[in-house]
Amino acid sequence: MMCALTAGRRGRRVLLIEHANKVGKKILMSGGGRCNFTNTGTTPGNYLSANPHFCKSALARYTPWDFIAMVERHRIAYHEKELGQLFCDESSKLIVKMLVDECAAAGVRIETGCSIERIAHDEGDSGFRLHSTRGNIATTSLVIASGGLSIPSMGASGFGYELARRYGHNVLPLRAGLVPLTLSGKHQERLHDLSGVALPVTASCNGIDFSNQMLITHRGVSGPAILQISSYWQPGDDLRLDLLPGRDALDWLLSQQRERPAAELKTVLGETIAKRFAQRLCEVWLSNKPMKQYNLPELKQIAATLSSWPLIASGTEGYRTAEVTLGGVDTDEVSSSTMQSKRVPGLYFIGEVIDVTGWLGGYNFQWAWASGHAAGLAV
Repeated sequence: MMCALTAGRRGRRVLLIEHANKVGKKILMSGGGRCNFTNTGTTPGNYLSANPHFCKSALARYTPWDFIAMVERHRIAYHEKELGQLFCDESSKLIVKMLVDECAAAGVRIETGCSIERIAHDEGDSGFRLHSTRGNIATTSLVIASGGLSIPSMGASGFGYELARRYGHNVLPLRAGLVPLTLSGKHQERLHDLSGVALPVTASCNGIDFSNQMLITHRGVSGPAILQISSYWQPGDDLRLDLLPGRDALDWLLSQQRERPAAELKTVLGETIAKRFAQRLCEVWLSNKPMKQYNLPELKQIAATLSSWPLIASGTEGYRTAEVTLGGVDTDEVSSSTMQSKRVPGLYFIGEVIDVTGWLGGYNFQWAWASGHAAGLAV
């Protein structure tokens, strides 16, 4: 929709084809129904790609403040949550309506419930011929904004990747990102009955760390810290959790020993982290006794466990619950300023189908707005 309305404003005749029965379905479900529509902290460093510099051009040309200006022009009330995330005060429906209204004002025609059956483009052709369930369409510019594989129940498919391969593009390996992790074996057995327990952690993997909430689920772990680190984790990688984020674990234990010598470890831990989780730690991973009975080597060992607790994940919940798809069309074969294919003139790829993925908290939407805007200026 961003690409369509931008191209329409420039006087282009634009047809937006949507295979679902309505536009913006993923927008409607985002942010718990309130749409985390952008992030004021957006920088190129918040995106994963084989080419980390690719997103710089689009983000420089269309910033969070540009999208915020559109939101404010439509008088949509919003608020800021943690880490610069902006959400609608009321409903994500307002963001979809805003985009639809902007498309209408730009003369964009939207066709929903329309699927593409075949695309014809012979070498040397100056355009594309689309065979759809609503008839045949001829166009000189074709933009693929088909998203990734995440949440197939919403209609996600590999259409864009298949088309890219057909026209000679390299598609980098795909996998689920921003996704809950699953546990198995003893680790799952020890935690499964704690489903619903949440606690703040710092999750670390491969030199990257995120501090936020972790939620224990009946399959494994989720929550913002886990979703974000999942994009950097792969099976076999060492994943560690700091269960006392922002504190020196040993200093804290020593202070508790001085101030509360008769209190048991599970008691003092339960007042700092989730009580049920603290009790399980002391049943399985730590010895439990009054604080005064621990010697310094024992406290050092407990501190080491609390500050670097190993989480043995077995996998992820996959595309079914993933918020994004990692990998995609190789950016080496797409212009960073126009999103046009370097192999096929007139063919564009925007948004998640490209190998650029944002972190949690509005970064993904900002890439969609920015890349759509860049392509819309070019088509």
